[in-house]
Amino acid sequence: MFSKACEYGIKAIIHISHQSQQGRRVSLKEVAKAIDSPVAFTAKILQSLANNQIIMSVKGPTGGYEIPQGEQAKITLQQIVKAIDGDKIYNGCGLGLKQCNERKPCPIHFKFKAIRDDLKSMLQTTTIAELADGLHEGMAFLKQ
Repeated sequence: MFSKACEYGIKAIIHISHQSQQGRRVSLKEVAKAIDSPVAFTAKILQSLANNQIIMSVKGPTGGYEIPQGEQAKITLQQIVKAIDGDKIYNGCGLGLKQCNERKPCPIHFKFKAIRDDLKSMLQTTTIAELADGLHEGMAFLKQ
């Protein structure tokens, strides 16, 4: 459903948020290792997230990536998905047809639209703080 870049971006944000809750900045290499992502690919993703002001990039010997504590509860999954994948997840045909719409629907158009609407609602209401709390409490994991 999400692009690979978006999957890595969501994992990276959750990891950075979790570390930020503990007062730590994390390096690019630490993030890449924590989410099992190639370093160069992770760098592009984190750059996009920093350019969209979702994470902070601090340069220098004590630098790294962080999310200020007060910001974590404001950042939604929708912001991350939009920064990396745009809004294409909300558009397009469930069967891949080019001309699928309300007036000329494919066989699954209306059922798929309902699923997309539910997904949009979940992305709009789920914050990074919630997801990082799940890691902190041991109720969720980023790696298997």
